[in-house]
Amino acid sequence: MGDMTNSDFYSKNQRNEANHAGEFGCTLQDLRSLMELRGTEAVVKLKESYGDTEGLCRHLNTSPIEGLPGTATDLDKRKLIFGKNFIPPKKPKTFLQLVWEALQDVTLIILEIAAIISLGLSFYHPPGEGNEACATAAAGGEDEGEAEAGWIEGAAILLSVICVVLVTAFNDWSKEKQFRGLQSRIEQEQKFTVVRGGQVIQIPVAEIVVGDIAQVKYGDLLPADGVFIQGNDLKIDESSLTGESDQVRKSVDKDPMLLSGTHVMEGSGRMLVTAVGVNSQTGIIFTLLGAGEEEEKKDKKGKMQDGNMESSQNKAKQQDGAAAMEMQPLKSAEGGEGDDKDKRKANMHKKEKSVLQGKLTKLAVQIGKAGLVMSAITVIILVLYFSIDNFVVNKKPWLPECTPVYVQYFVKFFIIGVTVLVVAVPEGLPLAVTISLAYSVKKMMKDNNLVRHLDACETMGNATAICSDKTGTLTTNRMTVVQAYVGDVHYKEVPDPNSIPAKTLDLLVHAIAINSAYTTKVLPPEKEGGLPRQVGNKTECGLLGFVLDLKQDYQPVRNQMPEEKLYKVYTFNSVRKSMSTVIKMPDDSFRMYSKGASEIVLKKCSKALSASGEPRIFRPRDRDEMVKKVIEPMACDGLRTICVAFRDFPSSPEPEWDNENDILTDLTCICVVGIEDPVRPEVPEAIRKCQRAGITVRMVTGDNINTARAIAIKCGIIHPGEDFLCIEGKEFNRRIRNEKGEIEQERIDKIWPKLRVLARSSPTDKHTLVKGIIDSTQVEQRQVVAVTGDGTNDGPALKKADVGFAMGIAGTDVAKEASDIILTDDNFSSIVKAVMWGRNVYDSISKFLQFQLTVNVVAVIVAFTGACITQDSPLKAVQMLWVNLIMDTFASLALATEPPTESLLLRKPYGRNKPLISRTMMKNILGHAVYQLTLIFTLLFVGEKMFKIDSGRNAPLHSPPSEHYTIIFNTFVMMQLFNEINARKIHGERNVFDGIFRNPIFCTIVLGTFAVQIVIVQFGGKPFSCSPLELDQWLWCVFIGLGELVWGQVIATIPTSRLKFLKEAGGLTEKREVHEEELNEDVEEIDHAERELRRGQILWFRGLNRIQTQIEVVNTFKSGTSFQGALRRQSSVTSQNQDVTNISSPSHVSLSNALSSPTSTPDAAAGHPRREGIP
Repeated sequence: MGDMTNSDFYSKNQRNEANHAGEFGCTLQDLRSLMELRGTEAVVKLKESYGDTEGLCRHLNTSPIEGLPGTATDLDKRKLIFGKNFIPPKKPKTFLQLVWEALQDVTLIILEIAAIISLGLSFYHPPGEGNEACATAAAGGEDEGEAEAGWIEGAAILLSVICVVLVTAFNDWSKEKQFRGLQSRIEQEQKFTVVRGGQVIQIPVAEIVVGDIAQVKYGDLLPADGVFIQGNDLKIDESSLTGESDQVRKSVDKDPMLLSGTHVMEGSGRMLVTAVGVNSQTGIIFTLLGAGEEEEKKDKKGKMQDGNMESSQNKAKQQDGAAAMEMQPLKSAEGGEGDDKDKRKANMHKKEKSVLQGKLTKLAVQIGKAGLVMSAITVIILVLYFSIDNFVVNKKPWLPECTPVYVQYFVKFFIIGVTVLVVAVPEGLPLAVTISLAYSVKKMMKDNNLVRHLDACETMGNATAICSDKTGTLTTNRMTVVQAYVGDVHYKEVPDPNSIPAKTLDLLVHAIAINSAYTTKVLPPEKEGGLPRQVGNKTECGLLGFVLDLKQDYQPVRNQMPEEKLYKVYTFNSVRKSMSTVIKMPDDSFRMYSKGASEIVLKKCSKALSASGEPRIFRPRDRDEMVKKVIEPMACDGLRTICVAFRDFPSSPEPEWDNENDILTDLTCICVVGIEDPVRPEVPEAIRKCQRAGITVRMVTGDNINTARAIAIKCGIIHPGEDFLCIEGKEFNRRIRNEKGEIEQERIDKIWPKLRVLARSSPTDKHTLVKGIIDSTQVEQRQVVAVTGDGTNDGPALKKADVGFAMGIAGTDVAKEASDIILTDDNFSSIVKAVMWGRNVYDSISKFLQFQLTVNVVAVIVAFTGACITQDSPLKAVQMLWVNLIMDTFASLALATEPPTESLLLRKPYGRNKPLISRTMMKNILGHAVYQLTLIFTLLFVGEKMFKIDSGRNAPLHSPPSEHYTIIFNTFVMMQLFNEINARKIHGERNVFDGIFRNPIFCTIVLGTFAVQIVIVQFGGKPFSCSPLELDQWLWCVFIGLGELVWGQVIATIPTSRLKFLKEAGGLTEKREVHEEELNEDVEEIDHAERELRRGQILWFRGLNRIQTQIEVVNTFKSGTSFQGALRRQSSVTSQNQDVTNISSPSHVSLSNALSSPTSTPDAAAGHPRREGIP
């Protein structure tokens, strides 16, 4: 957005305005200044400038009732003058920026430096080179040509570094692209209702123009700014803009300003759109954000500006950012990057780091530390051995002219050390996670799961509880009235219209037609013989369908009493649980129609229409009898009961409409209907799968308890004869609160394990339940809870849950905003698919780990012992890089894209503390490592005798590559290739080929790697230190590789339970506290240190900082905290410091970014643990 600052926008638009000013009665500038006013000021300004809202409509050439004509020329002209409803996205990072970021990796930097030194030395021919006395090992079969080729190793290392960087950058880039694709898909799905040419139509949000008449209703996220022109009971949550959590009441004469990015909490109405895109309130904030970022970049380049300004700008930026991010991610085209920190700030209340990320970071740190130690020891041993051998044993003096030769040796040792480190650090890990998640997300689209937060996908695999809505998720959400109680008769099916008194029938039709949202309609079926299409609120559709079944029509009634003429509407909300509409009768008296949950509306009835159609007295005991005889039997059939009633008021004195309690009493009951919402046919099976997979399904619904219980039995949530609880919200609240009315965790702990159905629940009950289950310490594993929701008021529960599912069809924008995954078909069985994918992600990463760690263990030990015994690693730096980087990258692709199978649902969830590497996996890793090491060392020490070739051990500095070492390298790669097939199974299954052809990527990669290996060995020559092999030597290599598969079977035979000594690794500890003070001091130091630097040194310092962080991390892990948690706390501590002391430090920004995740894509969760943890 930085590319479109306000000023350019104006200058561009003023030209247009000048041309067209005549056509509209107001300019962009007028409208913008109007939208900056609030409340009464706005009303006054409207009156002064335009007379009233109708006047404003005339100025904008639109009609409050018909809307815009909707012709293409008119719409284009409006887009030209007033702008499009689109906020230009922030530019994505270019490929080069991503390459630069990938280069920041510390191991790579060390390698580059080593390679450059090695290159430099190979071109430098010191005078002492021919000197016999210099070094023993230097003498050997070294001829001129070989010395010339000394540069090759350095160049090859640089080349492989370039490869790695390109691969990493390409992965980041494609991830970014996928994310943007996802974002635009979410945008396209978001539609809004407008009136054009008298027709109510739904258009994509981006198509809205100034002058449109938009219909706003409960649950909408407003897509543009506008003026409220007509409607009822509209309440808006403006917290995303103002931070005030109270709902703001909107009315034409008091506060008509509606702002983009705010949520409609109740009511409905129409608004005239007055500002879109960059000119709307949200747009203005985004534009400011963009400008802020541009300036910050300038600052980073080293133009240090005045301290106070910088820190306050940052502060403002973070606050705005948090607001804007919460407000907008669904529709902002801002898409991909949303400034990382803001995204993270906005999501901070959302979740701590995902479980898998935590485990991986911890594991990576442990491995990294081990690797660092090993490589340091390797270098020290090599240097000492060389020095002692030369200067102590052979008593050679250190000749000045020999220094360059010695330096060359030391550089060679250093490179070997770095190689050990490179192999030890599992670079493939973050890549595997990213690929696996990205692949799953893409595939989950096909299973109707639109994933908004990457880590939700993996969390779902750990889910232990699902709290599901009933309507629309477990049921089809096609409401039909199947029973009715009219005129003292209980009809078991829809009654014959002639059997109902004409007066009652007329009242019934009017009550249903007028007292429901006019946007709700029942349309004829799309294809012959289909079901009628239900548009709008499904319960109301059911009632309208009832009117049609009674051979009546609701449309004429609505035409006679259009929406504008309704006198007062009490819209439905979760407190009232009813909806009422007041109309003015021809004789100036008032009539109010009400409908709502039967037990609530019946309590307010004092009369009921009798068989003759006349009102009769309806006493509390009649009501009790009706509940017993009519409502409970209906509810036990799984029907929702709705009561329809009315009341007449005299014309004078006019009632106090705002005094709801006096208005909504003394009603006359017209009828009670039972609405059936059939269970989706695939749900019982899906719930059975969940229960088999160890997931408890609970139903949380607003319906009455009998209906809920009946549906729960049909779905299989409860089975007769089991020990379970079905309670209502009131009872639930009574049980969990103490005398003072406070919620107590111990009380919730007594209830939730057995609770299966929570009926008549309010959204707060849902939130309380979810929070109670998550915070419960009763079970040894912390519960991982998924929640489904569709209403605006489900937002808090969706946010609180580990994974929030929003309904794609029935869900309101607010619910989608708070969710992690959107179910595009509103179907419960899609949740089961999500569980399957989530578990698959976890397994894929375990498979990859099993493979990766075997490679690492073997390579490190070979390099280490080889170097110590023969002064030279049997696997050269470049070969190691090929094995480590290329094979890891490809293997992560191959193993991370395994498709899920149903068998994943046959086991219990892993839980939060289960280590990534189980004992079975540990057995596999160590078992295969033993096989590989035995063979490699055999080849190393007696290989030349077996193959009758020259020994490659103790070769001089620049000697040509030997067949001996080539065979070792080749065998090593072959063993890895076949072990990759073994790694496909992690639970000790025997058939490792099972389903291998279902994964074409895997087959391609294994064959591809094999082909490249042939090329490297036969034609790699000097750069890869390979010498071409004969056919029989090749066959031996492949044969030894095949042995891996046989050995795999042997390992599978050993029972894991016997191997008590095996430890699991990569678990998460539960304690989560960090000593803030310690962090605080450290942050201060880094801050000051960084500020002293000029920008040339920042890069080096980043490396150091990472090491400092490393130490921090280690301490943090000792106290068992999740790493990023510590960092986030750290950066928040830093920002507090800034507020207090006004330290100006743009570099703090780059620092905390460098620490937390250089990838800076919004899914910081799928960032790179390697980069976060390991220097």
